[in-house]
Amino acid sequence: MESTPGERESLANLLASYRVDFLPMQRLDHFEPGAIWPDENRVPINAHGAGLLHHAETFYWFGEHKIEGRAGNKAHVGVHVYASEDLYNWRDSGIALAVSDDPQSDITRECILERPKVLFNAKTGKFVMWFHLEPKTKEVSYAGAKTGIAVADAPAGPYRFLRSLRPNAGVWPKNVPEESKKPLSPEELAQVTALNLPGGPLPYYPKQLGFRRDFEGGQMSRDMTLFLDDDGTAYHLHASEDNGTLHISKLSDDFLSPAGEYVRAFPGGFHEAPALMKWRGRYFLFTSGCTGWAPNSARVSVADSIWGPWEELGNPCIGGGKAISTTFDSQSTYILPIPGKPDAFLFLADRWCPDNAIDGRYVWLPIRFRHGTPMIEWLDAWKLEELG
Repeated sequence: MESTPGERESLANLLASYRVDFLPMQRLDHFEPGAIWPDENRVPINAHGAGLLHHAETFYWFGEHKIEGRAGNKAHVGVHVYASEDLYNWRDSGIALAVSDDPQSDITRECILERPKVLFNAKTGKFVMWFHLEPKTKEVSYAGAKTGIAVADAPAGPYRFLRSLRPNAGVWPKNVPEESKKPLSPEELAQVTALNLPGGPLPYYPKQLGFRRDFEGGQMSRDMTLFLDDDGTAYHLHASEDNGTLHISKLSDDFLSPAGEYVRAFPGGFHEAPALMKWRGRYFLFTSGCTGWAPNSARVSVADSIWGPWEELGNPCIGGGKAISTTFDSQSTYILPIPGKPDAFLFLADRWCPDNAIDGRYVWLPIRFRHGTPMIEWLDAWKLEELG
C-alpha cells in the first residue's frame, strides 16, 4: 500500500522541522538510542511498538504507523514494515497490514492497533501477525481489550486480517485451584462492576475475580508480545484482568488461535509491555508498570518454565543516572536474540510522545549479563560488536 500525498507531505514537514544536516551521506554503522532514525530514503522510521522477525538472512521491523498530533494515537494507516540485513540501515517495505475503510471492519480506520508481532510458522509456511486491538470508539478507549490476528504468504505481507477475539473463552487457567474455577455469582459480578477499574494499580484490586468474570467471553488482552520457544511452540503474553494480571497463553500449531492452555502470572502486580527472552534454559521476562504513557521502572522476572512460577528480580537498568527509574524514558516492546550469537540480545523500547505521536523515538540498547541476570545498559551510541 502506497502512502497518500497528504501522508507524504506530513512526513516531509516533520523531517523539515528538525535539523537534517546530521543525516549521513553513507550507511549507518551504529545505534543512537532516542535519536531520529532515518530509513534509506532519509525519512524517519515510522514503526512504533516494534516486533522484529528474522527470516532468510533479513530482519523485518513491524510497528504502528503514526501520524502527527494526538490523532496519531489511533490507527489511520496500519502496520508499517521495514527490512534490513544489518539492523542499522532500514529500507521501507510499505504497509504490511492496512486499516480498512469499511466501518463494519474490526480494523476500521481510527481503531487502536498496537504492538504488532510476527512469527513464521515452519509447518504451514505462513507468516502470522498478532496485535492488541481496540475497536473504533469516539474517544480513545481500551475497554475492548481484544487481540487481532492476520496472516501472509511473505514476511513483508500484505497481511490479510482474519479476526479479533478475547483469548481463551471457556478455558480456566492451569494454575488456579479447582475451587476458583467457577463463574462469578451475581453478587460478585456487581462488586467487580462497581469498582470501575481504571487499568492502573489500586489498593482494592480484586485479584481473584477478573478471570472468572471473563470466563465465558474470553480474557482481556492489552499490551502483548509473541514468543517462539526452542521446540517450535509459540506463546502469547498479554496484560489481562484490567491490566492487573499477566496471562501466558500457548498458541495452536498453526499460530492462528489460542490452544486453550494458559496461566496467570503476577496477580495484582500490574505488569504490561511484556518482552520475553530465553537464555541458557531459563526464561527472562521484561515488563513495565502501568502508568499510561508516562515511563516507569522496568522489571525483570525469571522462571525455569514458561508456565512459572515467576520470580521478580527488580529493575534491570544500569547506567544513565536517574533515567534508570524511567527505563531511560522508554517502555519495553521486544527482545531480539542475535542469530549465531547465543549470549547476544537486543532490548527494544519506545519513547512515546502522545501529544505528537509520530515523534515517538526508538531506544535500542544492549543486554548485559550480571550474575546470571540480564541487565539493560545505557549507551549514547554503540555497535552490535559490543553484544555478547
